[in-house]
Amino acid sequence: MVKDTKLYDLLGVAPSASEQDIKKGYRKQALKYHPDKPTGDTEKFKEISEAFDILSNADKRQVYDDYGIEAARGNAPAGGNPFSGGGGGGGGNPFASFGGGGHHTFSQADAFNIFSQMGGFGMGDDGGFSFSSGGMPGGGGGFSSFGGGSGGMPGGFSSYGGGTPRQRRPEPDTVSMPLAVSLDDLYKGGVKKMKLNRKGINGERETKVIEINLKPGWKAGTKINFTNEGDYQPECQARQTIQFVIEEKPNQLFERDGNNLILTVKLSLKESLLGFNKQITTMDGRKIPLSRSQPIQPNSQNTYPGLGMPISKLPGQFGDLIVNFKIDFPLSLTQDQKDAINQHFS
Repeated sequence: MVKDTKLYDLLGVAPSASEQDIKKGYRKQALKYHPDKPTGDTEKFKEISEAFDILSNADKRQVYDDYGIEAARGNAPAGGNPFSGGGGGGGGNPFASFGGGGHHTFSQADAFNIFSQMGGFGMGDDGGFSFSSGGMPGGGGGFSSFGGGSGGMPGGFSSYGGGTPRQRRPEPDTVSMPLAVSLDDLYKGGVKKMKLNRKGINGERETKVIEINLKPGWKAGTKINFTNEGDYQPECQARQTIQFVIEEKPNQLFERDGNNLILTVKLSLKESLLGFNKQITTMDGRKIPLSRSQPIQPNSQNTYPGLGMPISKLPGQFGDLIVNFKIDFPLSLTQDQKDAINQHFS
């Protein structure tokens, strides 16, 4: 029975897992937790790599199954070495064979070395290498010493802890560009085409047309990224990311306030006192009657739920249309107008 299952759990495999299962488990977990990934976790990545190092080596795996992780690392288990006093097998110490008699602490450099030797981000479903009886990639046992011997690590590393991680390729730049969009287009959605003049792989200038699918309800400041569409950057072996940032064009009738639309209706002093009959048109073309038969107060407003902007994160839902009334008060009055007001208003 296996003494401890932690290393198997790190790779997401059962203690009965085959070599192929262990390679696949390592590939999945290493790609997920690699420090360069958004889901990366440096310490978890190191633990996964050490688990793979032990479980992919038949001898180390057997020691781990029988005596636990410290034994597999080369440390004698608590209570002493069961083989040190002449017990069956001629007194050989299985815990000394992984480090030439000394203990090597597994490091981040070791983790990156394993990841690199297994193919890095380009490793295939089978882990990228076949395994020989020695357990590590390259055949012939892979590493002859765990911490300081002249081992046979493929790729020119003489010991498990002596290499350095492969230098990470720089990420391409992100170039932001303003994208002016009308309120009508932000209301209805649609496709907007942009022509880019960019630098090709050989430095030549070329043209690329990008189609931007506008989602109804998008707001000013919304960012739309197009990866690998800008100038080619040789040091990255990739193109820049083009990022469009939406800017809202002014509308003659409507003003946007979040998900709401504001429409200002101007009234003369006479209309504000005696009433009026008007008609307004919404963004989607509907006609709405607007009337009053009594005086209207300054700064009054009407609210029409569901006639504002579409809410991009809640398809089928809309903000409100708010109608503000602006009374056109006269800047001056004639004497006759003053007399009329004095006569009819107390």
